[in-house]
Amino acid sequence: MSVENIPQDLPDFEVVANMLVEEGVGLVSPAELHGLVCGHLAAGARLQPTALIQIACELMDTDALVHESSKVTLVNLYSATAAALESMDLEFQMLLPDDENEISQRAEALGRWCQNFLAGFGLYGKHTDTSLSTEAKETLNDLGQIAQVSAEVEELEENEADLMEVQEYVRMAVLMLFTECNQALEEKKQEFAKAQPENNRLH
Repeated sequence: MSVENIPQDLPDFEVVANMLVEEGVGLVSPAELHGLVCGHLAAGARLQPTALIQIACELMDTDALVHESSKVTLVNLYSATAAALESMDLEFQMLLPDDENEISQRAEALGRWCQNFLAGFGLYGKHTDTSLSTEAKETLNDLGQIAQVSAEVEELEENEADLMEVQEYVRMAVLMLFTECNQALEEKKQEFAKAQPENNRLH
């Protein structure tokens, strides 16, 4: 199964939720799955379908995906997310419940999204504290705080505004981390490529 020629539209929350139900997964939400994928991408990982399915199965605590359609949905989720992060139009969006859901549910989903983003970022393991800027370290700490958000949030207008503000902060934080980490990796690749002709020159 190739990542190429996959539609670049992020699957709807309900589409991913239905995929999880069809796979018999009841304890993992679409937000958690998307956060994990985004964490890997932000850290600089580029996953082939087999590796993508493997990390998804580990999150779901299952040995394999039963349905071929689930694999397609998962690869679509990954491909669309990667395209959004790599584009310059800042259109990246997190896969979260829509505004019709209760604030408490949306706050909990955002917290779980952040938890799994940090897990994915850490699992890739390419960025130690010394390799990250001060801003990036502070941002990761902020996401860690948001990951602990309580689901007990009242349905008040000010809470709605606060949640939207935090959600936008997380979105921009992910873009910042992606830019920093992937730019550093790209620069290393370019340095390596420049060195190759000289190293491989016949004497």
